[in-house]
This record gives sequence, structure tokens and C-alpha cells, in this order.
Amino acid sequence: MTTARLSAWAVAGIPEVAAGDDLALLIGDALAACEPDDQPRAGDIVVVTSKIVSKAEGRFVQADDREQAITDETVRVVATRVTGDHITRIVENRLGIVGAAAGVDASNTPEGTVLLLPLDPDASAAAICAALRERFGVELGVIVSDTLGRAWRIGQTDVAIGAAGVLVTDDLRGSTDAHGRPLGVTQPVVADEIAALTDLVKGKSSGLPVAVVRGLGRYVTGLDAPGARTLVRTGPTDMFRLGTDEALAEGYARGFEAGRASE
Repeated sequence: MTTARLSAWAVAGIPEVAAGDDLALLIGDALAACEPDDQPRAGDIVVVTSKIVSKAEGRFVQADDREQAITDETVRVVATRVTGDHITRIVENRLGIVGAAAGVDASNTPEGTVLLLPLDPDASAAAICAALRERFGVELGVIVSDTLGRAWRIGQTDVAIGAAGVLVTDDLRGSTDAHGRPLGVTQPVVADEIAALTDLVKGKSSGLPVAVVRGLGRYVTGLDAPGARTLVRTGPTDMFRLGTDEALAEGYARGFEAGRASE
């Protein structure tokens, strides 16, 4: 019996990225400089940390106060929590992503600036993917990753916020399990699992913002495949739309209005 084998490694040689840099060229040069066994192959998936995408796209904002930048990027406040003199805000940002601080990053940025997420991570992934496919002559996929916390779980993990040439989910709905039972909701989010895997080899402070995954070629597909934006669950499909404070405030407002209406 042949078992599945999966490998992942960080790519060395990515320089400090600045606004206006050709990121696909920088990544391609680093991949081309890899050892022969690590040269791009058909079915490989390249995972790129969103920070260098944002830097290349010039997503810097002058902001002495990060909190104002978070406010500007916020579409909806989900929850807030005050700890001492610090306020943590869980919000929905312009990409529909729900997380802390709207994805606004103040680490490893020039003094007096913060870094916003890419405007369209799927489009960013598509541009990189198309360029790498043309350069190396192989069909590979690209994922743009970012770090998020999870409800009901401590800590953070990397997830896919952009994707191109990759099936972001493995939709098993309608198939059957090993005992012949129908699967009604099973839909593994492959793109997030890949992003989390590569975070283990890239690390948070190692200066290695790009990684390659090999062994998942079955998920590599055409550039017209749905991107990571399709993974976002907001609006009516969001079962946990409100945080505790917001739910209490909304309940109070409704109760107050109902009380006034009954007078």
C-alpha cells in the first residue's frame, strides 16, 4: 500500500521587500536558486506571507496611532475587550475577514507607519501564480497567508487570505465515508491547512516569508478557480455575528424600543 507523503520547506534568499518591487520576480529568483530537488515542479504550492505582498504593493499608512488605522479598516465591530489600558477589538475588515485589529500590522514597518493587508489578496496571488507558471513552465499554485486567532481557541494560526491555482476546499459533500454513510457537510479547507503547515517552516521571526509544499498536486488547478475570498462567512451565514458586549447592547436597545412601543 502506498501512503501519501507531504513535504514543506522555507525558501531562502528573499530580500527585504519595498514598495514597487516585482514580488513574483523576487520569489522566482529565490526559487531558481534552490537546490535541484527543490526547483519548482508541477503540483507544488507556493505560500507567500501577506506582509511582503502588502509591502510590495505599498500598503503603508502614516499612522502615529495604530488604533485610528484599525478604525479606518473596520467594517463592523464584532467584540471588544478592555485589559488594563489596552483595548482589543475583534472586527470585520474590508476583506470580510473577522479578526483582531483588522489585520493592521505595526511590526517590522518604518517608524510612524503601519501596514495594511493587500487590497485584493486573490488578485495578488493570481499575479504571482501566473508569473511563476510562465517562468518555470509548470502548473503550480499560490496561497497568500496571514495570521489569525480563532474563536474558542488560544493562540494564532496562519490561514489563506488569497489563493490562485489551488482548490481552496476539498468538497466531500455528497460522497460517502468508509462505512458507506453519506457526507452532508464535510468540506476540509485545504488552503487554510496548507497555510498553517507552512507557518511551521517559515516561522514568525526567521526572515523566511515564502515556503513550498509538495505532495498536494491533486489540489492544483486552473487560475480561474475560486479564491480565498469564497471562504469568508459573513452576513446571514455568520452564526456568531455578535460578541457578548454587542449582543447585550443590541438586546437592550430592542427591549427599550419594545418597552416604549407598549406605553
